[in-house]
Amino acid sequence: MSLPCAILAGGLGTRLFPVTERIPKALVEVAGVPFISHQLRLLRSRGIQDVVLCIGHLGSRIQEYLQHHPEPGMHIAFSLDGPTLLGTAGALLPALPLLGDSFFVVYGDSYLPCDYEAVASAHRKSGKEALMTVFRNEGLWEQSNVEFAHGDILAYDKKNRIERMRHVDYGLGV
Repeated sequence: MSLPCAILAGGLGTRLFPVTERIPKALVEVAGVPFISHQLRLLRSRGIQDVVLCIGHLGSRIQEYLQHHPEPGMHIAFSLDGPTLLGTAGALLPALPLLGDSFFVVYGDSYLPCDYEAVASAHRKSGKEALMTVFRNEGLWEQSNVEFAHGDILAYDKKNRIERMRHVDYGLGV
């Protein structure tokens, strides 16, 4: 049985403005289907059945969509930010009772066709409290924000970057 998964889908989606002024980023269509449907199908294909959507900006639209278009074989719960957006860590706090002690976390705009069970296994074997997946980026796709060496995250900062940062957070954690 796979770990449950928190999907962080509460942000404003400012990079997609003006589209996301009226529609949450999770409902922006990709190939004629809202992105959240693609993401849920991918997670289900990787053995994930339990999902908690952490929603904020226009979150009721995501709830409504999924009530009318449920993903077969999945149990989907919602954790709401409320009137004030809580940010990444803040959005996870109210979701914790729905997730349990160990769970995946993915960004609401990430489509990561990887081996989720291998990631969960690496986390268990590490004995550490958390695991962050990283991608060697070298500043190519976006500014690198992770210093990673010998299997350890030495620095992670999205605002104050240092020269030794060669990786970027991949959008999947445990």
